[in-house]
Amino acid sequence: MAATSRLLPVELSKAGFITSKPECCPQALNSAVGLRRLLPSHSVQQQKVANNVAGCLPTSFWGKQLPGERKQVQVGRAPAPRLQAVSIRASSDGDKGTIAVAGGTGFIGSKLVEKLLNEGYKVKVLTRSADKAKSVFSGKSIEIAEPHQWNQALAGTTGVVNLVGTPIATRWNEEVKADIKASRIKTTKRLVDAINALPQNQRPKAFVSSSALGYYGISDTARFVEDSPSGNDYLAQVCREWEAAAKGVNGPRLVLVRTGIVLDKDGGALAKMIPLFQLFAGGPLGSGRQWFSWVHRDDLANLIIEALENPKYEGPVNGTAPNPVTLGEMCDKLGQALGRPSWLPVPEFAVRSLLGEGASTVLEGQRVLPKKAQDLGFTFKYPEISGALRAIVAS
Repeated sequence: MAATSRLLPVELSKAGFITSKPECCPQALNSAVGLRRLLPSHSVQQQKVANNVAGCLPTSFWGKQLPGERKQVQVGRAPAPRLQAVSIRASSDGDKGTIAVAGGTGFIGSKLVEKLLNEGYKVKVLTRSADKAKSVFSGKSIEIAEPHQWNQALAGTTGVVNLVGTPIATRWNEEVKADIKASRIKTTKRLVDAINALPQNQRPKAFVSSSALGYYGISDTARFVEDSPSGNDYLAQVCREWEAAAKGVNGPRLVLVRTGIVLDKDGGALAKMIPLFQLFAGGPLGSGRQWFSWVHRDDLANLIIEALENPKYEGPVNGTAPNPVTLGEMCDKLGQALGRPSWLPVPEFAVRSLLGEGASTVLEGQRVLPKKAQDLGFTFKYPEISGALRAIVAS
């Protein structure tokens, strides 16, 4: 894949949507020409950034990934799972039960599946593409279920995790906005309906469903915790309806993880940012003063597992590190970790020329704190951005 289709200075997850597969659109490519003309032609570095941003801003947005590609591959029907008569915590014989993960091939999901297997769980990956799941989890002992097998696969599971949603960092129109909403709500309702259709004794004990920081709207000054009111913008509306769909589940304990900006080396924001910084072309989008409520991928996966296991987790839980920073500060710390400067910001007008209304996803943010997780004793391995970035760069 060409470098200009992969590099992105930063992507903010106001609505917590994650994917690792870049997409581009004709409008973005047309806008790219305008962006290159807007920046001084004599500046090689600025032209390099213009090319990268123009080619890549309308790409994937981290949050939840749709489970697989559009092409479906027919596979043999998996045998019906044996009913697990165990609690979500380990039983006396060490059998921790079975977890079904929708969106398990994505940036967050793949790490979660890896950790669940290491913890001793059996894992079923609910996906649109068996071939993709087989590729991602080559050599791993998992069950794979395509959409026509989801209902059967959920029977007897001890927990279900929902990580789904289409990218949002693109130029919005009414069709794109409808897809952003439908990809989250329809898939969540499908999982809820499948769970509710099961006999009571075969329903999972816990249902952990994704939501996002976009629930709170945007603010430069407010501090948001789980009982803070929802915002008034489009993404806040999406998150409210997304959570409402999950609340239709009957039986399982429901946890809504409002995911922050997820950091790790092989996906999400940093996979796009690090190459630019290595080229001495790194810097924030816009003013750099917007809040950047982040979380290391390891911590988020551990938090999801804790939410599955701990019966005290219920309702909304903010999936963020306890020390959010501004985007400018994050870029400074990333530059320090890489031994590179953070000196080449992308101006706000250039981002808006590419994304239009969708520019709000990268130019605005919110300060979100994980109050519930901390109150329940969850320990973050990476509470500070400096330590998280050093560990990621060194990995």
